[in-house]
Amino acid sequence: MTISDKEMAALINLADKQAGRDVDWINIADARALTELGLARRNRGGWEITPEGLALVKTRGGGPTLVARGDPAGPETAPEVANEGE
Repeated sequence: MTISDKEMAALINLADKQAGRDVDWINIADARALTELGLARRNRGGWEITPEGLALVKTRGGGPTLVARGDPAGPETAPEVANEGE
């Protein structure tokens, strides 16, 4: 599985949101793409990152280290990410 740089930026945005930071708006198309990949989900409060999405952010080193209590996700479970232009 690969995601674009824009989708990765959106995923980092969601990780920051989970960590309690103020974040910009997320692009709906990017959020939907992340949802289809199982990296994000939609709830009544908006978009949120999944444990799989958080694991991907951790492997890329682009986001906070805050995890949900009991989160089993780790770098070994994260999908591969390809940079655009490679």
